Amino acid sequence: MCHVSCIIFGAKNLVKDEISGMDIIEIGSYDLNGSLRSLIESMKPGKYVGVDIIKGPSVDLICRAEDLVGTFGSESFDVVISNELLEHVRDWRKVISNIKNICKPNGIILITTRSYGFFYHGFPYDFWRYELEDMRDIFSDFEILVLEKDPELPGVFVKVRKPTKFVEKDLSNNQLYSVVMNKRVKNITDEYFWDFNFLHMVIKAKLRNLILDTINFLFSKI
Repeated sequence: MCHVSCIIFGAKNLVKDEISGMDIIEIGSYDLNGSLRSLIESMKPGKYVGVDIIKGPSVDLICRAEDLVGTFGSESFDVVISNELLEHVRDWRKVISNIKNICKPNGIILITTRSYGFFYHGFPYDFWRYELEDMRDIFSDFEILVLEKDPELPGVFVKVRKPTKFVEKDLSNNQLYSVVMNKRVKNITDEYFWDFNFLHMVIKAKLRNLILDTINFLFSKI
């Protein structure tokens, strides 16, 4: 899923020469409130595959982000797109490693994700917040083409190119801000999922979603 500024970022930073005839994958492609798919397909890619963990609009194949290399093989795609996914995966290092490794040499990766200050939104989970400096370090083994803040909401956008001679950066010591633990950590331990503050945050998020769903339903009947 993605909101308007994510779509605008993709539209501005994915050009026809990078798409036409190329193999494209979108990770977390379930179209809940917007997608880059129609834009990408208008530029006539050779192949466009949308993957997510559940069936739904714009999902061609059920596949966990942690299993991308095992499913598709290394260096399988010219362009890898991940909109609003990375905050929702617990093992972010494994997912980013898979994203990097399914990308072909000289291929493009385009990512949007959330930063500190964005509310908890479990679809079905929500773990992390990424800042500009996090992305700069995470993708220091790539050529960073664009790195900027979301102009609308707390978030970060990045477009990078994979070098011909790729040596993957070790991210084992990197810390991210966790909305589960309310601090920067290397990993999230199971015990924190039973913390009162976390459970309170989850309940508030579910109530907010219920209210929004009810409002949308009522407006649909007008």
